[in-house]
Amino acid sequence: MPKQGVHPRPYWVLIGGCALAMLNAAANAGVFFALGNSIAQMSGEVSRLAWSWLDERDTAFAVNVMIAVVSFLVGAVLAGFALHHPTVDKRLPYGRSLMFIGICLLTGHYLLPTAPRGALLAGGLASGFQNALATHYRGIILRTTHITGLLTDVGAHLGMALRGHQIAAWKIWVPAAVVFFFFVGGYAGAWLFRHGWPFLLMLGGIYVVSGAGWFFIQRVILKIDYISRSI
Repeated sequence: MPKQGVHPRPYWVLIGGCALAMLNAAANAGVFFALGNSIAQMSGEVSRLAWSWLDERDTAFAVNVMIAVVSFLVGAVLAGFALHHPTVDKRLPYGRSLMFIGICLLTGHYLLPTAPRGALLAGGLASGFQNALATHYRGIILRTTHITGLLTDVGAHLGMALRGHQIAAWKIWVPAAVVFFFFVGGYAGAWLFRHGWPFLLMLGGIYVVSGAGWFFIQRVILKIDYISRSI
């Protein structure tokens, strides 16, 4: 029997959050090394946009940043319109959502050599859409494209524990786990790019296959009906 005030989530929610954080971090790292722009960390990109306007020579860079920021926003809008829900629900079309993210990354792969701004736009759409899928895991918001809030949770709870407060261990290790997998994904994305691997093609394929797998389980095996608009 869970304690009063605690709202446990099945571990598959945490596992899924860690996997999504790792995949997006890999895509973001690869795009950053390829184009010099982030498709996920919008705080840094907005700051770079602000100071790039001070130098007329950075006009092209400012345009790239604007594409990343606007496409991220549009991706979040699409997720909110299509299926956003404050809690995880197996009846929502997560499979199609993952396939949509994967298609965006696959599109980015084919645009990267000849139309890098198109690849930036596709990657931003994917990241914005994914980040809007954030959910609560026992009171902690699991964002999967950046870790600022998660690091804040880890640090604040560690500080309270050092102060002598009784802090449940999961309040530290849950966000720490997502941060760890985000780091692993960033390292993997950078490694793939530096060794010439088609990182967006590989990552996009993982999203599409995973989404198709969940769609099959949801509709064929579990026979769950959707409760929301589908992608």
